[in-house]
Amino acid sequence: MNRCFVPLLVVFFIGCKNNTDQKNPPAANGTTTPTYVANLGKAVQQKPDSTGLRFNYVTALDSIGNYKQALAQLDSLIVRDKGNYALWYKKGQVCQHAGDTTSAIRYYTTAVNIYPAQDGLLALANLYAETKNPKTLVICQQIDELRLGREYDAYTAFFAGVFFARSGNKEKALFFFDKSIDNNYTFMDAYLEKGYVYFDSKKYNEALNVFSTAASVSNRFADAYYWQGKCYEALLKKTEAIAKYQQAFALDNAMVEAEAAIKRLQ
Repeated sequence: MNRCFVPLLVVFFIGCKNNTDQKNPPAANGTTTPTYVANLGKAVQQKPDSTGLRFNYVTALDSIGNYKQALAQLDSLIVRDKGNYALWYKKGQVCQHAGDTTSAIRYYTTAVNIYPAQDGLLALANLYAETKNPKTLVICQQIDELRLGREYDAYTAFFAGVFFARSGNKEKALFFFDKSIDNNYTFMDAYLEKGYVYFDSKKYNEALNVFSTAASVSNRFADAYYWQGKCYEALLKKTEAIAKYQQAFALDNAMVEAEAAIKRLQ
C-alpha cells in the first residue's frame, strides 16, 4: 500500500499573460490522447491568450500523465509572467505527480516566496515531512500562526507527525497524529499514519484499535479494513484477517494487495 500522503488543496489562480502555439500532444503512454484533452489542445491553439483555457489544458495534461507537455505549457506562461504564484504552484504539483520531489520543492518554494498562500505552504510541508526535513516544523508553525481554523490545524499537526514518524521519533509522531485527529476526527490519513506507527513497532493490538476506529468513523474506507486484515494476519488470526481483506476488496476492487492476501490465506 502506498503510504505517502498528498493533500487535496485549493489553488489560488492569479491572472497572467501568455502566448503559445504548442500542438496537442499524444498521451504519455503513447496511446491516443483522450478526446477532452485533444479538444482543449485545439481550443488553446484557437485562443492562445486565454489564461483560464491554458490552465485547464495544463491540468488535463497532468491528469493523463503527460507531464512533459504540461511543464512545457507552464514554462511558456511563466516566461511572460514570472511573478505568478499559481503558475509556480502548478509547476510544483506537476513535478510532484511526476515523482520529481526535488523540483517540486523548488517550485513550491518559488511560489510561496511570491505569495505565502496556505496551499503552497502545506504542499511544501508535505514534501519536507516525507523527506525528513526539519523545515517541516517551521512551515507548520508559520501556518498555525495564520490562525486559519481547525482544518488547517489538523493538516499542520499531521505533517509534523509524519516528519517525526519518518525521523524515527514515534512518541512525538503519535502525539501529533492525536492532535490532528482531535482537530478533525474524520481525517483518515491521520488514523492510518498513527496505526502505521504501532504496526511498524509490532504493537498489533494497538494498531488494530486505531484502524478499527477509522473504519467506524468512515465505514467505506477500504484502507482501514485492509490494515485491520494486516493486523489480524500478524496476530495469526487467519479467519479474521481474510474477512477484513474481503471487506477491503469489496469496497475497492482495485486494491490488488487485498486480493492477493485473500488468495494467499485461503
